[in-house]
Amino acid sequence: MEKKDPIEEARRYVANAEEVIKKANYDPELQSYTDSKYIKAAGDYLWTGCLIALDALFGISKRKGRPDIRKYKEEAGKRDRKLLNSVNIGYNTMHLSMGYDGNKDKRVCDAGFANANDIINHCARLMPAPVCA
Repeated sequence: MEKKDPIEEARRYVANAEEVIKKANYDPELQSYTDSKYIKAAGDYLWTGCLIALDALFGISKRKGRPDIRKYKEEAGKRDRKLLNSVNIGYNTMHLSMGYDGNKDKRVCDAGFANANDIINHCARLMPAPVCA
């Protein structure tokens, strides 16, 4: 079975989140979405994509149980201060505000998408180049 590139897989989750959030019906007058169900799903997709990229960067092949944010913060702090900051912000925005709370404010959702892309791109830059045999 062919092993997937974790960065491309993470980006696929962001693309899925983009499709899901379109179903949330944006109200330009209120500058917010009308259905929190889709915001929650999009936030979950975004955060999962970030975890896939972070797992690849940190060399985590299999996790038992739920991921512990403290471990991710600790590993990110060892690597790069910018990455640690992005993980902290991403956790609060994508996982808590969007994923749990279903925050319908478009600015929050836009920030979640931007932060997800930042984390994934940052992981891609920090990952070692593949060795050709």
